[in-house]
Amino acid sequence: MTLLGAALLLLLLPPLALVWPGHGSAPRPPKPLLPIQPESADPLPSKGAAGCSFGGRSYALEDTWHPDLGEPFGIMHCVVCSCEPQRNRRGRPTGKVSCKNIKHDCPTPPCSDAILLPGHCCKTCPKAAPSIPEKRPEPLYDNFEYLQDKEDDLHRNYNDRAYLSSEDLVRDDSRIDFVSLLTSGSETQTPVSSAVAKARFTLVRSHLLFSINYERLGQPSRVRFTDAGGTVLFEHPVQKGPSPQDNMICGVWRNLQKSLTRQLKVDQLHISLVTKSHPEGEIRGKIIKHRALLAETFSAILTSVDATHLGMGGIAMLTLSDAENNLHFVLVTKGLLEPVEKKSSWLPLRVQILHQDRVLREVLANVSWQDPDFAEVLSGLAAREMLWLAQGQLEIVAEVEGRLRRKIAGRITTRKSCDTIQSVLCGGDALTPTQTGAVGSAKLTLHENGTLEYQVQVAGTRSEVIGVTLETKPRRRNKRNIVYDMTPSYEDGMASGTWEQANGRDAHMLLQNELFLNVATRDFEEGELRGQISSLLYSGLPARHEELPVPLAGQFVSPPVHTGSAGHAWVSLDDHCHLHYEIIVAGLGKADDGTVSAHLHGFAELGELRESSLREHKRLLRGFYGTEAQGVVKDLDEELLRHLAQGTAFLQVSTKANPRGEMRGKVHIPNRCEVGGIRLAPEDPEDELPGDPNPRDPEELKKDPSSCYFEGQHRPHGARWAPEYDKKCSVCSCQKRTVICDPVLCPTLNCSRLVHLRNRCCPVCEEEKETPGGPRAAERAQDSSEGCYFEGDKTWRGAGTHWHPVVPPFGLIKCAICTCKGATGEVHCEKVQCPHLTCSNPIRANPSDCCKQCPAPERIPSALSDMMQADGPRACKFGRQWYMHNESWHPTVPPFGEMKCITCWCLSGETHCQRQECSPASCSGGEKTEDSCCSKCHAPDDTQEMPRDEAKDSWRH
Repeated sequence: MTLLGAALLLLLLPPLALVWPGHGSAPRPPKPLLPIQPESADPLPSKGAAGCSFGGRSYALEDTWHPDLGEPFGIMHCVVCSCEPQRNRRGRPTGKVSCKNIKHDCPTPPCSDAILLPGHCCKTCPKAAPSIPEKRPEPLYDNFEYLQDKEDDLHRNYNDRAYLSSEDLVRDDSRIDFVSLLTSGSETQTPVSSAVAKARFTLVRSHLLFSINYERLGQPSRVRFTDAGGTVLFEHPVQKGPSPQDNMICGVWRNLQKSLTRQLKVDQLHISLVTKSHPEGEIRGKIIKHRALLAETFSAILTSVDATHLGMGGIAMLTLSDAENNLHFVLVTKGLLEPVEKKSSWLPLRVQILHQDRVLREVLANVSWQDPDFAEVLSGLAAREMLWLAQGQLEIVAEVEGRLRRKIAGRITTRKSCDTIQSVLCGGDALTPTQTGAVGSAKLTLHENGTLEYQVQVAGTRSEVIGVTLETKPRRRNKRNIVYDMTPSYEDGMASGTWEQANGRDAHMLLQNELFLNVATRDFEEGELRGQISSLLYSGLPARHEELPVPLAGQFVSPPVHTGSAGHAWVSLDDHCHLHYEIIVAGLGKADDGTVSAHLHGFAELGELRESSLREHKRLLRGFYGTEAQGVVKDLDEELLRHLAQGTAFLQVSTKANPRGEMRGKVHIPNRCEVGGIRLAPEDPEDELPGDPNPRDPEELKKDPSSCYFEGQHRPHGARWAPEYDKKCSVCSCQKRTVICDPVLCPTLNCSRLVHLRNRCCPVCEEEKETPGGPRAAERAQDSSEGCYFEGDKTWRGAGTHWHPVVPPFGLIKCAICTCKGATGEVHCEKVQCPHLTCSNPIRANPSDCCKQCPAPERIPSALSDMMQADGPRACKFGRQWYMHNESWHPTVPPFGEMKCITCWCLSGETHCQRQECSPASCSGGEKTEDSCCSKCHAPDDTQEMPRDEAKDSWRH
């Protein structure tokens, strides 16, 4: 969040900007404000929706939250804001933001050593790490059993602190699972396709993760989310590149508004898949909660056997019993009953399980239009049936007898998902805990045919590895149950291969997080490393599917750390040179050990550097609690980028017990990046376009702070050119390090026939020549897998393009630059930063220009000009106050008052803020006062310890 956003938060002002949703957002009436908003902000509620807008985010009535003021303020945990319902002058419901300080309401802790936990306002007495809540999940669908391990006979000498049952892993209140069956047609629309899809969703905090599998469908271009009324809420572009599995779509809908989360939980949101032939959505379905999702390990998508029966389909969710080989399944169908059969009370349903067209099991039941779902248990599966189940050789067929015989069928496979099956192996989780600083890192893939592909990295063990095994949880001492021995495939620190003989029970336990990897060595024959295999929720990070994680071990720290913890991480650079990372650690022990921090360093060995040199090439990625951390860094310096390219960088995780490094791993990412987040293209500079004034030497341009770098070439301030991606219908210009690309605005022609010339963007009259693609440009953009729909001019644009927005009724706004974010489909707009002028009388050469220039007749600029008309040196607006250039102040944060530890100053229209660091004060010999930022101790000799002032990074808005 920027300081401008923070100021808006502080003073409870309505936001000055908004983010337009991406693809396919339904057209809305013109808005008088530009979509200028930080990237992390949520979209505002649709027009007419009652609620509150606070700091660029929207809240529903009666919502409460702790305000996040951004750096350097952070989250104010002692302030609670709420959206209180009220009515405006016209009697319409609206919301009013009210904030209060709750620090004075904190109870007095009964202990003398109370501590303040992260994320809390009130101090509490220290206690042991809280255990997993003992609440049980709600009962499943009638015929589903939940798997529960009986731990009574587990030998007490074994280490069991790291084991999490499948029940524990799904009992997290912060995540909810949903499912949707997508078919063609609806109550009001005629079916046009026989395609069927299954979409599975996981709501984690405010993010909705989804995995979609489809059959009989061409390449989808977008995933569209709508409300019950058909309003488009969000669209996700479908990448046309390789995906983790065929016919699968993976995606994330980030930062759902509270109101949309409520609609999701009451089955009011819908999803559809958009194709080129059906831009309105070829198949669609309602998103619902279903109890069968909790234990599902096998699934099937059922399509119509008769291709002429459109709009029919179904999904089956299956699982095995805990002990016996009983197969439970729930069948959900749409279109299997004809509309004329709605009044029929019951219809006979036949469900069969087939192997190579031979019926193995058959179930007869009755279904109705009002209750078409069906659940059943197939008991006592034989060994060969269990093998066929895992290998995807079983088929499920459902048939209903009516006026027309309708039948749907599909192959049963292991549950498909975009999640990553992985494991971190550490000594702390071994059956007999060890502390050697070794690490094991595993990535596994379960294919549709039941083949398990595995890659297990092992490093830093104290002695030779003698065994790598896949096991279940042990029951008694010396009674380890080895499911599969990977040792023959182990060589040079890596066990890799495939297991082709897994049966249904093995696949079921793998997907229920009930299998472990164990590494035995000469010194630890029972196991030096051990880790539970679990599914890591999809995060949108492509590196997970393309490469192995980086192992993190105490043995890699300099000097080595003998710890029982370990970890692994995926680290990558995207096309914009932004660093994406995802870190998983294990074996750290109790959660009250303190914050875990992750840093990226620019050298491979700490021992080679002095501490002062290390700080210069060190970047904090994140401080976190728990076992996982992920994020993105967009402003790595040139030195760190170079070390990443050379393989001399490493990622290090530090803890309270080991502040100089608990574990680390080397990171090597070949790249051609320069500071500022720009991917360098091969050196092939173009000649200056005709008409460009004063061509300059490329090396000289690189040193010019006002030059722009675009499409592999430096250009001077004020230059104009046609971009490579659209040489005919776009014009770009450089304005002080900012590249602005505008579409060519064509004049209105008054003629009966318009044609396009080959080398011209705008149509002309009385020409017969054809154009290769003029009127189809918008269609191509709309069918693209990545792009944005901008409501201002109702135009689709390709990912990564920049332009001046057209906002009715104001027209073209040249003081704003919009960018299409292809990954999220959002339009992000910023105001233009005009160059600093040395003259005292700047003017605009043209009324439509944003920035002024010299020379011009003398004019007296107003002290506080319009924020969108950038005169310099400019004043700064912070909250409701204006501050002049070079003026400094302490910000005021209601309801706390003046923040004496934070100093802000205005520099050419930009607000910078910095927190003062205080040295620890020892007050054993005198009185401690709190009348300033830093505590001061008045010793008997009237001496006091002066605060230590260390230069810190500043923040800009």
